[in-house]
Amino acid sequence: HSTERSCLLRELHRFESIAIAQEKLEVAPPSPGQLRHVFFHNALPFVGFGFLDNAIMIAAGTQIELSIGVVLGISTMAGNTFFSSLFLPPAAALGNLVSDLAGLGLAGYVEALASRLGLSIPDLTPKQADMWQTRLSAHFGKAIGVTIGCILGMFPLLFFGEEEEKLEEK
Repeated sequence: HSTERSCLLRELHRFESIAIAQEKLEVAPPSPGQLRHVFFHNALPFVGFGFLDNAIMIAAGTQIELSIGVVLGISTMAGNTFFSSLFLPPAAALGNLVSDLAGLGLAGYVEALASRLGLSIPDLTPKQADMWQTRLSAHFGKAIGVTIGCILGMFPLLFFGEEEEKLEEK
């Protein structure tokens, strides 16, 4: 939106002027509270990304595996057969492809939802934002966030045992 663009431009100019003024000043490293803020600010959207990525990949991969198995007459319960070991990796790879494509389309929605949850941007100077402590906190936040999201995104596995039993009975 045009209002968002003008707000961003104003903030960029403010950052630029602060950065020019601070070239002569020594900046203190971010406080532990600021680093926690950076951590959570980076973790929150990645919980959503990890959740969607894993949930979609598991659901799509399972459906692809089931459809390939049905076409070729391979039982999903026959995990040790030559044919099932041949078609499981392509099903997982295609499930990952579907998940990645969905992630591209859903990225904006995840970021919008994360911003609506009210976690504001950390108040750091440009020098503080570029310090190793801040970058480390941001990377840990992303890593922990995506890990939590991926674990939560494994929920479709709770439902697939029943489907496989029904298919085995048929």
